[in-house]
Amino acid sequence: MRWLKGLIMAIILLVVLLVGILFAVNNQQALPLNLIWVELPAASLSVWLLASLAIGVLLGMLAMSGVYLRLRALLTRAQRHNQQQRKELDRLRIQEMKELP
Repeated sequence: MRWLKGLIMAIILLVVLLVGILFAVNNQQALPLNLIWVELPAASLSVWLLASLAIGVLLGMLAMSGVYLRLRALLTRAQRHNQQQRKELDRLRIQEMKELP
């Protein structure tokens, strides 16, 4: 079952890669990018779109890092509490066994 999932993911990745290559090949005309306050030099449309995708991914990761760190801290705290509860339970079980005749 695991190999089937890997195969499907590989096929999807290959299709996306092929579509990206076709897009880059079909959009080779150079055009400048005007960002209101600055005009960037002319480059192909595929370069600008890939650059904007990369910047968007990086900004998304940066925006989610605060949430990730908070959830990671909560998980660590919950695991520590769980470990303390297990130790307490084990201690009570041992104490109960000692009290039995």
